[in-house]
Amino acid sequence: MITPQRLKSYVVAEPFRPFRISMASGQALEIRHPEMIAVHRSSAMIYFTISGDPEQAKDGVREMSLLLMESVEPLQAAPTTGEK
Repeated sequence: MITPQRLKSYVVAEPFRPFRISMASGQALEIRHPEMIAVHRSSAMIYFTISGDPEQAKDGVREMSLLLMESVEPLQAAPTTGEK
Protein backbone atom coordinates (compact mmCIF):
# COMPACT_ATOMS: atom_id res chain seq x y z
CA MET A 1 0.00 0.00 0.00
CA ILE A 2 1.17 3.50 -0.83
CA THR A 3 0.30 6.24 1.65
CA PRO A 4 -1.36 9.39 0.32
CA GLN A 5 1.54 11.46 1.68
CA ARG A 6 4.13 9.42 -0.22
CA LEU A 7 2.19 9.62 -3.49
CA LYS A 8 1.60 13.36 -3.04
CA SER A 9 5.33 13.89 -2.53
CA TYR A 10 5.88 12.67 -6.10
CA VAL A 11 3.04 14.81 -7.48
CA VAL A 12 4.13 18.10 -5.90
CA ALA A 13 7.90 17.62 -6.31
CA GLU A 14 9.76 20.64 -7.70
CA PRO A 15 10.81 20.05 -10.36
CA PHE A 16 8.25 17.40 -11.24
CA ARG A 17 9.71 14.07 -12.33
CA PRO A 18 7.52 11.54 -14.18
CA PHE A 19 6.90 8.39 -12.14
CA ARG A 20 5.43 4.90 -12.38
CA ILE A 21 2.88 3.34 -10.04
CA SER A 22 2.93 -0.47 -9.86
CA MET A 23 -0.39 -2.09 -8.97
CA ALA A 24 -1.00 -5.41 -7.17
CA SER A 25 -2.52 -6.73 -10.42
CA GLY A 26 0.81 -6.23 -12.23
CA GLN A 27 -0.45 -3.19 -14.13
CA ALA A 28 1.88 -0.20 -14.29
CA LEU A 29 0.62 3.37 -14.59
CA GLU A 30 2.92 6.10 -15.85
CA ILE A 31 2.29 9.62 -14.56
CA ARG A 32 4.05 12.03 -16.91
CA HIS A 33 2.50 15.31 -15.69
CA PRO A 34 1.17 16.37 -12.25
CA GLU A 35 -2.22 17.22 -13.74
CA MET A 36 -2.69 13.54 -14.66
CA ILE A 37 -3.39 12.55 -11.04
CA ALA A 38 -5.45 13.72 -8.08
CA VAL A 39 -4.58 12.06 -4.77
CA HIS A 40 -7.29 11.55 -2.15
CA ARG A 41 -7.27 9.91 1.28
CA SER A 42 -7.73 6.32 0.09
CA SER A 43 -7.65 6.54 -3.71
CA ALA A 44 -6.23 8.44 -6.65
CA MET A 45 -8.01 9.66 -9.77
CA ILE A 46 -5.78 9.04 -12.79
CA TYR A 47 -6.53 10.88 -16.02
CA PHE A 48 -5.32 9.52 -19.36
CA THR A 49 -5.77 9.74 -23.12
CA ILE A 50 -7.04 6.60 -24.82
CA SER A 51 -5.51 7.24 -28.26
CA GLY A 52 -2.31 8.92 -29.37
CA ASP A 53 -4.01 10.20 -32.52
CA PRO A 54 -5.17 13.80 -31.81
CA GLU A 55 -8.24 13.40 -34.06
CA GLN A 56 -9.41 10.23 -32.29
CA ALA A 57 -8.12 10.97 -28.80
CA LYS A 58 -10.57 10.49 -25.98
CA ASP A 59 -9.90 11.32 -22.37
CA GLY A 60 -10.57 8.84 -19.64
CA VAL A 61 -10.34 8.68 -15.87
CA ARG A 62 -9.93 5.80 -13.44
CA GLU A 63 -10.17 5.74 -9.69
CA MET A 64 -7.46 3.52 -8.22
CA SER A 65 -7.33 2.41 -4.58
CA LEU A 66 -4.14 3.25 -2.70
CA LEU A 67 -4.48 -0.17 -1.01
CA LEU A 68 -3.81 -1.82 -4.39
CA MET A 69 -0.73 0.27 -5.19
CA GLU A 70 2.44 -1.69 -4.44
CA SER A 71 5.17 0.78 -5.35
CA VAL A 72 5.95 4.15 -6.83
CA GLU A 73 9.25 5.02 -8.51
CA PRO A 74 10.68 7.64 -10.87
CA LEU A 75 10.48 6.68 -14.57
CA GLN A 76 14.16 7.56 -15.07
CA ALA A 77 15.30 5.37 -12.18
CA ALA A 78 18.91 4.25 -12.42
CA PRO A 79 19.44 0.49 -12.88
CA THR A 80 20.07 -1.42 -9.68
CA THR A 81 23.45 -3.06 -9.07
CA GLY A 82 23.98 -6.04 -11.36
CA GLU A 83 21.57 -4.86 -14.09
CA LYS A 84 22.77 -3.63 -17.46
